[in-house]
Amino acid sequence: MTEPTPLDKAEAAVREASTDTAAVQLAFAAMELAKLAQQQPTPAPQCQHDQHKTRRSAGEWIGIACAVCVGGVGIAFASLALAILGGVAAIVVLVLRDMWRDMQRKGR
Repeated sequence: MTEPTPLDKAEAAVREASTDTAAVQLAFAAMELAKLAQQQPTPAPQCQHDQHKTRRSAGEWIGIACAVCVGGVGIAFASLALAILGGVAAIVVLVLRDMWRDMQRKGR
């Protein structure tokens, strides 16, 4: 039996290294992930119900009340204006109708 030459030994080592390369890379990647996991612990998921809304201050409530009052007064004035406009329109229609009747009587 012959002893393998250094060239044969080197070729065998290259073949073995090429087949183990993927496994070694995966092992190194797993070790790096384990190191990162130890360095940075993942935060615990927080419940959405724990986040309470802040309450409005007194100044905000006063501002809202003032805005509602001003809006209510504005709506009241608008309603009053529409009522006056309706009354004026009714008077104009009645006067025009009376004038039309007078024109019809005089024309005969």
